[in-house]
Parts: sequence; C-alpha cells; structure tokens
Amino acid sequence: MKSVEYSLYKKLEGVPFDEAVSRATAELKEEGFGVLTTIDVKATLKEKIDVDFKAYTILGACNPVLAHRALSEDDNIGLLLPCNVVVGETDRGSEVGIINPITMMSMAGSPGLESVAKEANEKLSRVLERL
Repeated sequence: MKSVEYSLYKKLEGVPFDEAVSRATAELKEEGFGVLTTIDVKATLKEKIDVDFKAYTILGACNPVLAHRALSEDDNIGLLLPCNVVVGETDRGSEVGIINPITMMSMAGSPGLESVAKEANEKLSRVLERL
C-alpha cells in the first residue's frame, strides 16, 4: 500500500496487524463511525483463487449522521459509501489507509456535499493521528 492523493495514510511501525485492525476500529468508533463490513482479503483470495497474500483487511466504516446528511443531499451518493479503511501488514508493522472523503465526494459534483466531506475528513484525520 502506498500513499496516494485519494487516501489518508499512516504507517504504524512496530504495530502488529491484528492490533492495527483493533486500534483502527476503536478509533473509528471514537469519531462516531461503526464498521459495517469487514473483508479479510487474505482469506478471501486464498479461498476463491488459491492465492497467498499479505494480511490485509478492508473495513467499511459509516458515520450515520454524516451518511444521512450526504444521502439527503444526493441519494446516489450511496454509491460512494461507506468510507473504506484498509489495514495492511508490512515488514515493519502495519499501515492504514482511509479514503479521502473530500476527493470521494468531489466526484458527485454537488456543492452541498462539501461540508459533509470536510467534516468526515476532519474526523478520519483524527483517527489516523491517534493510531
């Protein structure tokens, strides 16, 4: 995983993968996000196509208040929800990437979504800061 413009990103050197997943989940909760889905990419790839992959989990995180505001502005925005958070294993620990809500919401082209995206970005940035 690498830092790209559509993500918020942090390396967690010395933090084992399972601990990184637990910490990310707990910090998301602190900011009002629940984890709706958890996809174990390593297990899925092994089961479906017999490929070995590093420990990698996708968390589908949702803040109901922000989601409601976004959906009230544009009900097609559900195509871009929930906010995906990925946790991957590295040689030196773990890394966490979070979709950048400002970049994501800008695809909709709706000015009314800007405040929702900004607030989500602030909350998700705090998650990364505390990891």
